Amino acid sequence: MTVHNKEIADLFNQLADLLEIEGANPFRVRAYRNAARYIADAPHSLAERVKAKEDLTELPGIGKDLAKKIETIVTTGHLPALEREAKNIPHALIDMMRLPGLGPKRVKKLYEILNINNFDDLKNAAEKHNISQLPGFGLKTEEKILTELKRIKETNKRYLLADVEDIANELTDYLNAIPGVSNVTVAGSFRRRCETVGDLDILVTNKKGSEVIDAFVKFPKVSDIISQGSTRSTVRLSSGLQVDLRVVPKIHYGAAMHYFTGSKAHNIELRNRAVKKGWKFNEYGVYKGDECLARKTEHEIYHLFKLPFIPPELRENRGEFEAAEKNQLPHLIELADIRGDLHVHTTETDGADTLEEMVQAAIKLGYEYIAITDHTQNLKMVRGQDEKRLSQQIKKIQKLNEIVAPFRILTSAEVDILEDGRLDLSDDILAQLDITVCSIHSHFNLSEKDQTNRVLKAMKNPFFCIFGHPTGRLLNQREPYAIDLETIIKAAKKHGHYLEINAQPSRMDLDDQHCRMAKEYGVKLVISTDSHSKNQLRNIQFGVSQARRGWLEKDDVLNTLPLNKLLKALK
Repeated sequence: MTVHNKEIADLFNQLADLLEIEGANPFRVRAYRNAARYIADAPHSLAERVKAKEDLTELPGIGKDLAKKIETIVTTGHLPALEREAKNIPHALIDMMRLPGLGPKRVKKLYEILNINNFDDLKNAAEKHNISQLPGFGLKTEEKILTELKRIKETNKRYLLADVEDIANELTDYLNAIPGVSNVTVAGSFRRRCETVGDLDILVTNKKGSEVIDAFVKFPKVSDIISQGSTRSTVRLSSGLQVDLRVVPKIHYGAAMHYFTGSKAHNIELRNRAVKKGWKFNEYGVYKGDECLARKTEHEIYHLFKLPFIPPELRENRGEFEAAEKNQLPHLIELADIRGDLHVHTTETDGADTLEEMVQAAIKLGYEYIAITDHTQNLKMVRGQDEKRLSQQIKKIQKLNEIVAPFRILTSAEVDILEDGRLDLSDDILAQLDITVCSIHSHFNLSEKDQTNRVLKAMKNPFFCIFGHPTGRLLNQREPYAIDLETIIKAAKKHGHYLEINAQPSRMDLDDQHCRMAKEYGVKLVISTDSHSKNQLRNIQFGVSQARRGWLEKDDVLNTLPLNKLLKALK
């Protein structure tokens, strides 16, 4: 069984959560958190390093104790220290910490004083107003808890696209290694590159379906076998993710791929078009009576309807059929089109890697430029960026540019948009920067009118450039703040500004529909990673997926420009 870096990092983070609730030594908690962050972002497999008997203590932040724990996880799949702590504290308390307004100290109070062990206990206590009576709590916190609990209940469990990427690839490799298997495709929302995935739908072709099914249910990470037949099986993995496997005859593979890729709305539209022609269309193919007209490939099926191939990312019945009929489908942006990253953090504020390390990582990716966008001081972080330090960083970057040329480091900052719409740096220092990423990090609860006006005022500053993560959402964690994005997009067009597609997997902000809205208004977007370590630069792929779902082409994205044209555009 392959243990992925993310799984190791998750176990360390869970242990840190439990220790924090217990009030353990903060340095111990921080050690697990730092190790988890490094492990999650590491480009190499720690499991492979363990198998190769490499010395893990050579890795940043990994001492002998953590190295031994990593080896235990890789070899057994368990972390005994976590299991010991979990006996003392209900696991549900960790989930409570994810609710806005609750942290380890507050969760500990709820647990010790009100004996709250799970979400049901929390809901009952909030409805009886027991929580607002505790020191440090209040009615607003109580109301927010009830709102979040309602949202969680109404939302089915979905996983971040990035979180299922590794397991999807591992399953694909596992199934491809089975003798006789000739095709493996992960379909569904994963293939459409939706920002979250409910489950995985996998299609395979094989001469004997039962052999594939037998091997599939023995996949090491299967925790429950929900169903098992001769050509179909459903399992649940240890992570909770459900996976459906279907063995499809090769001759029907194209029709099955189309059907199980979806979306439902796209499939219904194509089926309605078939009905108008007197045809029948399902997962087995397109039929006229008993005659099969198309089934082997998706291209063949679209061609039968006199349509060009429609990329999976566009299959939402949002105008793709009409565009296809007019031969106006967009030539979607590709990962190879990206020339640089314009939102990156270093150790100067809350990043894990130095300026030099981030630059070298960008060069290895084949980029032409990178913008160093360390935070400004109003974020109340441990190491925010003040103007004196930013001025020093500018000088450092200028010197480093002489060494790394023709690669270019752009001087920048992620500038906080204050509640009154001012930018959290003076115009004197802003004038020295090549680019600015201006973002909201506070006062999320303003009304839509006030939040919109806040950004509109900021946009009038001549040094405003990119509006970073425009809705402030965190997928599965925090709802977007109220803001009129259409008005913001119009203002961006008027002032010559850009909006960001933040590729950080829990953000994916803008969403696909607002990407398309920006395109229709003629506003260029920027795909950036908001990286806090060099390994997070790889997350650019998820931003590109979001851009493709938003119908974006190469020319719609600012950082597809070569350096000389980028600098001209910024001026």
